Amino acid sequence: MKNPPDYVPGHGLLRGKSVLVTAAAGAGIGFAVAKRAAEEGCRALFISDVHERRLNEAVQTLQKETGLQAIYSQLCDVSQESQVQALIDQANQTMGGIDVLVNNAGLGTSKKIVDMADEEWDKVIGVTLTGTFRVTRAALKVMQPQGKGVIVNNASVLGWRAQTEQAHYAAAKAGVMALTRCAALEAAEFGVRINAVAPSIAIHAFLKKSASEELLNQLSEKEAFGRGAEPWEVANVMVFLASDYSSYMTGEVVSVSSQRA
Repeated sequence: MKNPPDYVPGHGLLRGKSVLVTAAAGAGIGFAVAKRAAEEGCRALFISDVHERRLNEAVQTLQKETGLQAIYSQLCDVSQESQVQALIDQANQTMGGIDVLVNNAGLGTSKKIVDMADEEWDKVIGVTLTGTFRVTRAALKVMQPQGKGVIVNNASVLGWRAQTEQAHYAAAKAGVMALTRCAALEAAEFGVRINAVAPSIAIHAFLKKSASEELLNQLSEKEAFGRGAEPWEVANVMVFLASDYSSYMTGEVVSVSSQRA
C-alpha cells in the first residue's frame, strides 16, 4: 500500500472549539492539523510560526480551502518566553478562550555526538523540549481557570527508538513524552487533558530539504505500508486527541506509525 488513502472528510470533531497551533506555516504537520481543525468545525483558529511570509500565506490558504474566516496569526519563537506569553495572551483575547492547544514547534538536525557543539544541542533542546514546556505552562494558566482544555504535543517515535545522528532530537522528544505524562497529572484536577502523538515519518516539503532522499527512502521502506505518512494522517490522530472522543485519555503518547515503536 504505497499510495496514501483518500483524504478523510471532516466529521465535526472540533465543532465550536477554539484552537491554537504552533509552527503551523508551510506544508508540515502543523499546517495539516490547522487545516483539519477548520474542517472539523472549530469556531476560531489561531496559528503561529517564526516565518512571517509563510505564516501570512498559511492564513490565506486556510481561509480559502476551508471557508473558515476566523483564522488569526502571530509570529512566535517558542525559545523566547516573552513571545510565548504574548502569543497565549493574544490568542486567548482574540478567540475568547483557548479550548485546544497543539504544540507542534520543533527543530531537528543531523549530527554525530562527537561532532556536536553545545550550541547545536542547546538549540534543538531549547526549541523542541523547552519550547513545548513554555507554551504548555502559559496555556495551562489560561485553561485551568476555565476548568477545561486540551493540549496535544507532537513527539516522535525517536523518543523510544534509536537512530544515529539524532541524539539531541531523540532526547528532546523523549523529554516531550515525559513532560506530557507529568503535566497531564497536574492538569487533570482542573479538567484539562494532555496527550501526545509520536509519528514515525511524515513526508513533507520541509523534511525533504533537511534530510537526504536516500535516508527518507530507507526510513519509508521500514514502514509496513512502504511509505511515510501524509502529514494529514498524523493530523487526524491529533484531532482525535483534541476532540471529546478521547475524553478518558490523558498522559498518553500515541504512536502514529505503521511499524512497532
